[in-house]
Amino acid sequence: MMKKIDLLEASKRKLLGEGLGSCSIEELQEIEQQLESSVSNVRARKTQVFKEQIQQLKEKEKALIAENCRLSEKYAIQPELATKDQIENQHQTYAESSPSSDVETELFIGLPETRPRRISPTQL
Repeated sequence: MMKKIDLLEASKRKLLGEGLGSCSIEELQEIEQQLESSVSNVRARKTQVFKEQIQQLKEKEKALIAENCRLSEKYAIQPELATKDQIENQHQTYAESSPSSDVETELFIGLPETRPRRISPTQL
């Protein structure tokens, strides 16, 4: 039993690329063929899993499209077009909520204490 375990461990090490110094050309070619076969099997399985995932996602997409159509019909959703007045009201509301006069836009080099102080219109 111990001999079998030792042989399996040696085989595993060789497949991992360890202890190959004592291997003959034939043994190295056999290991290479085993590894190529294993890589081929892994790639085939990976491709199969990806295809299954793609199929599931396509089915989910169809279900979501159907649900979207059903909800659109149920609530009679129609795209609302923004009028010029609505856009102007949004711009005016934004301008009132964020006054730009409090923001300094000049670039100063040096410490903050050396900057000249500005007097804003609200401080007058």
